[in-house]
Amino acid sequence: MSTGIDSLGGQVVCSSSRETVMYQSSHFHAGTPLAVSLLSDTIRNPSFLPSEVSDTRDAAAYEIREITSKPEMIMPELLHQVAYQGNTLGNPLLCPEERLEKVDEMVLREYVDTWYRPERMVLAGAGMPHAQLVDLAHEHFGDMRAKEVVVPQPTVTAPSAGAGASRSTATATPSHLLPPSSSLSPSLYKTITTAATSLFNPAPVSTPNSLVEPSFAELATARARYTGGHQFVPQPDMEMTHVHLGFDGLSIHDEDIYALATVQILLGGGGSFSAGGPGKGMYSRLYTHVLNHHSSIDHCSSFHHIYTDTSLFGLNITAHPHHAPSNLLPILAHQLSLLLYHPIPLTELTRAKNQLMSSLMMALESRIVEVEDLGRQILVHGRKVTVQEMCEQIVKVSGDDVRRVMRRVVGEGMKGEPSVLVMGRQDVGPWEGVFKKYGLGNRL
Repeated sequence: MSTGIDSLGGQVVCSSSRETVMYQSSHFHAGTPLAVSLLSDTIRNPSFLPSEVSDTRDAAAYEIREITSKPEMIMPELLHQVAYQGNTLGNPLLCPEERLEKVDEMVLREYVDTWYRPERMVLAGAGMPHAQLVDLAHEHFGDMRAKEVVVPQPTVTAPSAGAGASRSTATATPSHLLPPSSSLSPSLYKTITTAATSLFNPAPVSTPNSLVEPSFAELATARARYTGGHQFVPQPDMEMTHVHLGFDGLSIHDEDIYALATVQILLGGGGSFSAGGPGKGMYSRLYTHVLNHHSSIDHCSSFHHIYTDTSLFGLNITAHPHHAPSNLLPILAHQLSLLLYHPIPLTELTRAKNQLMSSLMMALESRIVEVEDLGRQILVHGRKVTVQEMCEQIVKVSGDDVRRVMRRVVGEGMKGEPSVLVMGRQDVGPWEGVFKKYGLGNRL
């Protein structure tokens, strides 16, 4: 297989996100049959050699340590755990380092057998005739059949007589700690999925209901449940204070998703140092209203993580130690309040829409991005949504649309509590009153 990959003259990669796992090959036209054959063999007939699994565990441990040491990389991961506590999107994208040793051939095969099903797969291509890709799909995947989904009745093993005290002790153990050694091998779900713990704090104590292992059907159809909340990660030796503020947004299927995407571009932001130039967002709100007015703020930007049934929208800010942490949330809340209660100048709105359309079209100039976008859209929408369709929706976004979507996300329509994540020497202090002061949520 390595020889085959080398002969393609391109690259073969695998990447994962919270909703998908993607295998991708970039190669010359003549290599398409071999590339699809290699991808099929990788997915359907994987060889999890002990030496390779061990090497990969070591590499994963190194990457996890690298990511956890960089706030700008680990904060989005932790924010998801705060926003969706104990469910779906709140499960860690990074395997907790203490559980890497549990990932062996059996666990990996169970994962592949459970989730790599034809009804959950899409084969997408760009740069080759459609008929050729269809023929290759039939040749390498055509014999795959959807598996019957059996939903077992959940059961909980009753404790043995006299085990009450020991069971109480067990539930007091943080769920991120590995269970004692046993002759029985844990299931994939209990090994990985229930490891939805913070990388810096223990997960909530287990309850009897958490001992019930959900079925495949329950896991595959589970909807994200936004919880919100607050978490402070003390880092006494950290120079900067990092704050992420998130809200329950809109799903990819919501008609207002283009308006919320426009808001994210309008807020923009970035680092305090930038070489400028076209497309750098130097005229966005967070540059003109925050970074240009506060020299002690090193970074301030907006983010929008979009999923099939929800999204996580918000702002993040990084400040030097001499900037009081208690003043950071008011800065962010003020920017959201301006969009909620004040009209947006037409010039500013038009600039944001043009920038959003420009970024979409420039991204799709890359074949790699194009084929990834195609595969995801077939999975999510069941069809290809063209860039022309997206641009038409963006052009329609008006100032009234922006204020309406802001009312839904951060105004009176806000669902649940905001998600507040702080990392540094000091917490931001009482934060609930900040949102009431700036008229966010249903706190008026």
